[in-house]
Amino acid sequence: MLSVLIETHNDEEALARTLTSLVPAAVEGVVREVIVCDRGSTDQTKLVAEHVGCSFLEGADVAAGARRAKSEWLLLVEPGAKLVDGWIEAAIAHVEAGRGAGRFTRSRHARRGLLERLLKRRRPLEEGLVIARRDVLAMAGDVSSQAIARAARSRILAAEIVPAAV
Repeated sequence: MLSVLIETHNDEEALARTLTSLVPAAVEGVVREVIVCDRGSTDQTKLVAEHVGCSFLEGADVAAGARRAKSEWLLLVEPGAKLVDGWIEAAIAHVEAGRGAGRFTRSRHARRGLLERLLKRRRPLEEGLVIARRDVLAMAGDVSSQAIARAARSRILAAEIVPAAV
């Protein structure tokens, strides 16, 4: 049902945290594959990805991962993000409804205070993104996950995510 795309650059520990939160969905068959699109890591990111069975694309952007994806729907997440219980059902409902892109809600435990919201800009992918593969492929050029998230008009899904630490 979903191909997960994670864009990395020296994110071995963060990648491991994110992959752990995807295990229940892989067991249920919701996550069909995980593709790590690496931007030149010099740490053990490749080893972490391959150890758990991810496809690892060196020097690749998310568009390259989308071209290789087997599913018609993609889940883009930052390395270090953790999907919270209940996300699987929300993602399935969203995909089955076929309503375009969708983002998760920031977890109650990871909400920003007022001052932080005023002073810090939100990263476009910090709430993850469920998006149709065709929509990613329609974007031209070298496309980063952040650029895709910025361009996508999305709905809010009824599930939470703990964003990656900056």
